[in-house]
Amino acid sequence: MKIGYIRVSTQEQNTIRQEVLMAQLGVDQVYIDKASGKNTSRPELQNLLAFVRKGDTVIVESISRFARNTRDLLDLVERLTAKGVEFVSQKEAIDTTTPTGKFMLTIFGAVAELERAYILQRQREGIAVAKAQGKYSGRKPITNPDFDRVVRQWQAGECTASEAWKTLGMSKATFYRKLKK
Repeated sequence: MKIGYIRVSTQEQNTIRQEVLMAQLGVDQVYIDKASGKNTSRPELQNLLAFVRKGDTVIVESISRFARNTRDLLDLVERLTAKGVEFVSQKEAIDTTTPTGKFMLTIFGAVAELERAYILQRQREGIAVAKAQGKYSGRKPITNPDFDRVVRQWQAGECTASEAWKTLGMSKATFYRKLKK
């Protein structure tokens, strides 16, 4: 069975280009994540890994859609290999059924990781320049006019901490960080 994996980094990005490719390749089933590739904690990737069986082939448009660092890439491919599943990256023409394909996978994985590191470095440099020019002050703090009222309710035992941060539209970490201030 041919199984496709598609990933874009954000909900706003479009998957159509990758979906068309999967249709052209005759993929039987497709898993789509709209999440960062910085790690492997992606729901559809995990579903794919749980679903694949011996003899299946996982196809991706490019390595960067599957993993953003060499360690994750090699770990994912090793997990597939252990299940008897082949891995094919269309853009880089990598097929892990051959020794050359495995070697090229390692090289391209390292290149993808380097590319990601360069992107982050350029982003940090750009932010530093913008800060020096007074054009960037960082992320806006999360504020809620009801914070003090909801905290008083929580402290009085009228609601749980979980209910409090959900009411305020905050994460657990943000809620407790704001409590410390």
